[in-house]
Amino acid sequence: MAFAGFSDETFAFYEGLLADNSKSYWTAHKPTYESRVRAPLAELCAELEAEFGPAKLFRPYRDVRFSHDKTPYKTHQGAHALGGLYVQVDADGLMVAGGMFAPDPERLRRYRAAVDADSSGKELEAIVDRLRAQGLEIAGDRLKTRPRGTDPGHPRLDLLRHRSLYAHEGWPADPWMHTREVADRVRDSWRRLRPLVEWGNAHLDPPGDPA
Repeated sequence: MAFAGFSDETFAFYEGLLADNSKSYWTAHKPTYESRVRAPLAELCAELEAEFGPAKLFRPYRDVRFSHDKTPYKTHQGAHALGGLYVQVDADGLMVAGGMFAPDPERLRRYRAAVDADSSGKELEAIVDRLRAQGLEIAGDRLKTRPRGTDPGHPRLDLLRHRSLYAHEGWPADPWMHTREVADRVRDSWRRLRPLVEWGNAHLDPPGDPA
């Protein structure tokens, strides 16, 4: 089916899950999850596939093995595409993001080397400045000080502090969420985020990298 928007039931499902994150709630409301959350998000991703490639929906179950929080279900449904583009629906509405989310130690080393290098570092700085000027929020896990051995006067010290780097924006669950305007907004955001994702793919996963 073609994507036609989300419904009130989409957001109500997660409002209920926030209040009762239990197997009994999930079992009783799983048909709503399948038809009002997962299905329309899959339809949205299918509509965007021609431009951004196939997207993968995340599983709704939390990995609680090493967490003090033992609630079994995620309170959002996310999907990712193009190695760094992301979309998520939850009780509050919709969020889109793009960037470098959780690089392993080798990719983190490559990230910092690319930020340190004048050409690639200035390119990333310009991308981040442009996204910020367009109203997107820049986020990510950051060191409180600086990477060991880094010049405290480095012109891109703020970027070097990042262990992950992404930009995001979102919208509340207003009536337009029930329409195809959702696809237009996500498409526009992903187009603006794509340079950040492509910079990460080029420098963290260069051609020929076996990873």
